[in-house]
Amino acid sequence: MTREWTRPVSVFALLAALAAGATGCSDNSTPSDVASKAASAVQSIGTDLNAAVAEAKKKLDGVKGGVDVKSDVRLGTPSKDGDGHGIVPMTVSNTAQDKKSFAVQVNFRDTGGNLLDTVVVTVSDVAPGATGQGTARSNRALSGDVTAQTGTALRY
Repeated sequence: MTREWTRPVSVFALLAALAAGATGCSDNSTPSDVASKAASAVQSIGTDLNAAVAEAKKKLDGVKGGVDVKSDVRLGTPSKDGDGHGIVPMTVSNTAQDKKSFAVQVNFRDTGGNLLDTVVVTVSDVAPGATGQGTARSNRALSGDVTAQTGTALRY
């Protein structure tokens, strides 16, 4: 596990332990039960994040002949949908001479910069000199204020 992934898991561990401890007295849980539930919650969050990162890498690795065009991607203001998932609109600009598609990795982070989730959005068949739109939606509900940033962006 890289250091970047360790920080969010540590924060979630603390929050899960505090939440579990706050409710532990009301359901006759032992301290051991509370600790076990908190550890389970943290493990699930870490597994979800690792799976999201692996899936994003797999999608980007599948793009053949892609050109790095991170500077041709503009993200809008992140918000949350009714289910608590992070969403952010995006615009891609096709500066090529023919129709192109884009695969854009969007990283959702907390205000401290910790990675919460990552997704890859495809915007297909953008005409030369034109722009295309897409919306990135996190894989799961995110708590707190969320920021978004472009990770890898490929035009193909």
